[in-house]
Amino acid sequence: MNNSLKTISYTLIALIAFAANSVLCRLALKDHAIDPSSFTVIRLLAGVAMFGLLLGFKSIKAKPNTQQLHKTTKWPAILLFVYAITFSWAYLSVETGTGALVLFGAVQLTMILASLRLGNRLRLIEWCGISLSFLGLVYLVWPNLATPSMTGLILMAIAGIAWGLYSVSGRGVLNPSTQTAFNFTYTLPLVALLTIIMYPSFDISWQGVLLGVLSGAFASALGYTIWFIALGYLSVTEAAVVQLSVPVIAAFGGVIFVSEPITLRLMVASALVLSGILVVLLVKKRG
Repeated sequence: MNNSLKTISYTLIALIAFAANSVLCRLALKDHAIDPSSFTVIRLLAGVAMFGLLLGFKSIKAKPNTQQLHKTTKWPAILLFVYAITFSWAYLSVETGTGALVLFGAVQLTMILASLRLGNRLRLIEWCGISLSFLGLVYLVWPNLATPSMTGLILMAIAGIAWGLYSVSGRGVLNPSTQTAFNFTYTLPLVALLTIIMYPSFDISWQGVLLGVLSGAFASALGYTIWFIALGYLSVTEAAVVQLSVPVIAAFGGVIFVSEPITLRLMVASALVLSGILVVLLVKKRG
């Protein structure tokens, strides 16, 4: 498999996992099947359990081999936890459309600033591509935009910043599966602290547990591993802009699995987002 095909395959699988993760989280919280803290705890524990099955608990508890892992292992875990908890709590007071706009706007801004900090300079046509994709996202979610609460706005912005920095931390990782396993495992002290603090307010149903397990074990643990693999083939700017397609993928998931209609808005938004992504990818490929 050549590098171009690998890049497309890994990136597409990761983005589908992100879209699935977003849908699972919204289903759990929107229907009050579970509270945000419980969902976060189950999601991260399910991720650890999945890696335990795949890699063996002894390997993910062992001291990291710095030749195989990114030289920082604790900070990505903290970023992962911050993203997971703020994302869950934000959706209690932020509508889906507004949440997607704030989240991916924060991810975009964080990763582009990180790229500039690393010394990368974007061409005018790249800025145009990024703007075109973001315009497509705005157009897609516009009918569902609502004035968010300040708390929800801040939480979703923090989630976007944390995820953007977590994505940046994944570039250059030599062993994505082991690194992601350690990232999930290192969240356990924070998960324990969250459980102790929030246990009295836990509100759990079997549907909520199921959604949390699916989100953590599959959409998160496996999805984030594949994302770290994809990051090996993408620049920071490319990784930032391709994520704007996640709401579009989620919308098409609704068309396929929930028989939602294909609207003109969805088609126009998809064309704008994908055109912008294509501009950025082609410029990077040539330059």
